[in-house]
Amino acid sequence: MEAIILAGGFGTRLRPLTYTRAKPLLPILNKPMISYLIESLPKEVSKVVIAANYKKEQLEDFFLKKDFGKEIIINEEPKPLGTGGAVKFAEKYITGTFLVLNSDIISSINFQEMIKLHRDKKATVTISLWPVENVREFGVVKIEEDGRITKFVEKPKPEEAPSNLINAGAYCMEQDVLDYIDTGRLVSMEQEVFPRIIDDGKGFYGYKIEGYWVDVGRIESYLKANQLLLDKLGLENAVGKGSKIRGTIRKSSIGNGAIVGRNSMVDSSIIFDGAIIGEGARVVNSVVGENSVVADGAILSNSVVGDGEEVKGIKENEVIWTKPIPKGYPRTQVGNVIRA
Repeated sequence: MEAIILAGGFGTRLRPLTYTRAKPLLPILNKPMISYLIESLPKEVSKVVIAANYKKEQLEDFFLKKDFGKEIIINEEPKPLGTGGAVKFAEKYITGTFLVLNSDIISSINFQEMIKLHRDKKATVTISLWPVENVREFGVVKIEEDGRITKFVEKPKPEEAPSNLINAGAYCMEQDVLDYIDTGRLVSMEQEVFPRIIDDGKGFYGYKIEGYWVDVGRIESYLKANQLLLDKLGLENAVGKGSKIRGTIRKSSIGNGAIVGRNSMVDSSIIFDGAIIGEGARVVNSVVGENSVVADGAILSNSVVGDGEEVKGIKENEVIWTKPIPKGYPRTQVGNVIRA
């Protein structure tokens, strides 16, 4: 069985961290985010196709060094193709029932259960679902008692919502779904393909995730994912190899070879490899990029610092990047946000 992991996006909402790295390689507790997804796949999934575009060389390098016990194929897209276009571009690798997964989801999904439900229902498509409190921000499904999805409702008013369940970014599909996707153009699986499959009366079912689910699409949710996994693992902090902690750290992830100086405080934050937090500095609810320096006595709050930067004084609610934006990096999001 194959799994296609959608990893070609720029991750613009996570800039400046994604100016210098592929989004799926952002560390969560000092491990690239995409690792959690691959490690959660059942043994039945023997081949993983990485739909890549931006920074694909970094992904290639990572998978050359890391063995997950599965065949990994980096399938470079000629241009961003969206969720549907990326799946169509990987058609030659698909041999039967397959998974399609967004690379930026951290969750407790049980893929074995999802696949079993898909087969028991003889479904054409089964999608993962997650309950939310504020339905106004999402595409919500209309779902029958037997789990069959009959409609998507985009950002409904609470009183008009058919349920509180949203598309959670993991799909199990049959090969005939590929017939619904045009070749060579950007196609949204969620907005273009799924409604047609439902209209054609084919089996379209939902699998409800139990436990936790985070869409790591923004800095706030990136911080949330780290906090959540610390809690789930019963850890106060995650500290990488060779790091020197001389100050106080709380509910934070500290990368390899990082330094936290004397009388400093790092609270609810992510510190990347090689970063230095100076003496008497304070870092709260922030992300500090690789090899960056927070100077002695500096205060960083609710902010994100790109790689190789230096922070002085007081910075609050800031995005810190002083170098040129990489050539070809878009100023707005490319592709499609999950809606359906």
